[in-house]
Amino acid sequence: MDRPSWAPQGIDLSVPSVSRIYDYYLGGSHNFEVDREAARKAIEIMPGLPKIMQANRAFMRRAVRYAVDHGITQFLDIGSGIPTFGNVHEVTQSISPGARVVYVDNDPVAVAHSGAVLQGNPDAGIVAADLRKPREILDNPEVARLLDLGKPVALLLVAVLHFLPEEEDPQIAVAELRDALAPGSLLVLTHASTEGGPISEEQGDQVQGVYRKASSPLVMRSRAQVDRFFDGFEYVEPGLVSMPHWRPDTPPEHEDPMAFTGFAGVGRKA
Repeated sequence: MDRPSWAPQGIDLSVPSVSRIYDYYLGGSHNFEVDREAARKAIEIMPGLPKIMQANRAFMRRAVRYAVDHGITQFLDIGSGIPTFGNVHEVTQSISPGARVVYVDNDPVAVAHSGAVLQGNPDAGIVAADLRKPREILDNPEVARLLDLGKPVALLLVAVLHFLPEEEDPQIAVAELRDALAPGSLLVLTHASTEGGPISEEQGDQVQGVYRKASSPLVMRSRAQVDRFFDGFEYVEPGLVSMPHWRPDTPPEHEDPMAFTGFAGVGRKA
């Protein structure tokens, strides 16, 4: 397989990457045939899968606007993925010039492309790090340069926690990040689930099977399990809901039914 010019050396082109699969769902071009093959298999099982990703991005943009409207101008986006139109820095800096954004990802393609997109932007940066090691994120010089953790920060964990199985202690990672944040900080989170949406548990199991061959497994969690990630935060209304139901710009009944798969919420640290 030929390595395109944007692909960093050292990455395994034979293993699907969850970041690049996501990029494919959103119509991006920073993915390989191995990623597209995995995505197509998942879409065969759940034909509306790209609609879920679009709803996820739309929720993220609404939550970011909410944060800026409530005085937050610092953003830490962990598991940020490959940049696409309407990324966090574009939304925040269009409303509040000078807002600071740090992206964090462990995928080399996501890190390399983010660096290229952010070139010349002094108020945004990219860090190569992993949610499983929160201390390495918090102690990173780029985080220290851009963010003042003594003031409120919006922590984005959007479509990332479902790639951490229980044995990797995702709740401990979230708690460590929470404890480093100032009062008034926000947690912005989405998570995959078969509960409450139009897909069956069997479909969920089959999609999880596709991701077992990727760079990270996919873990569907119940609403109660997702709720535990908000320990230490107070929900912003309307709480933990399907993505189209969180402060929608348009009536939710106009959304594709697949958009109601999974949960989204925003919590404020007291």
